[in-house]
Amino acid sequence: MFHASHPFWVWLIIAAGLLAIELATGSGWLLWPAACAAVVGVLTLLLPMGAPVEVILFALSTIASTVLSRRFLKPVLDSGTPDLNDPLAQLIGREGELLAPFEGDRGRVFVDGKEWQARLEGPPPSPGQRIAVTALDGTTVTVRAC
Repeated sequence: MFHASHPFWVWLIIAAGLLAIELATGSGWLLWPAACAAVVGVLTLLLPMGAPVEVILFALSTIASTVLSRRFLKPVLDSGTPDLNDPLAQLIGREGELLAPFEGDRGRVFVDGKEWQARLEGPPPSPGQRIAVTALDGTTVTVRAC
């Protein structure tokens, strides 16, 4: 049997397979089992273990690493900051300048190097006064006077 003579390669193949599935799906659930399979593979080189011990070690380390990662990494990943890949969401909180007086609650503003259609929130700013983006609806920014 291949496993009996080469357990390192069996665990390395399992780790590579799990990692390939993780890369294809991007779920985040198979990253830790793939790492644990690689660790078990390295341990088989250092310590003589049988297949049942290896499987139990893999199962326990997978459960522990998955639970710990979900507990400690989730707060880091859910930080509440705008998505780096969504530049429009990063406009919220930025300051800009009024290009022309608002007509009703509609106007044009200059924020982050671009001209934007804007909707006014609160009292209208005076000419030359800075504005701040408070919300985003499509390509229309909601602004208030600073």
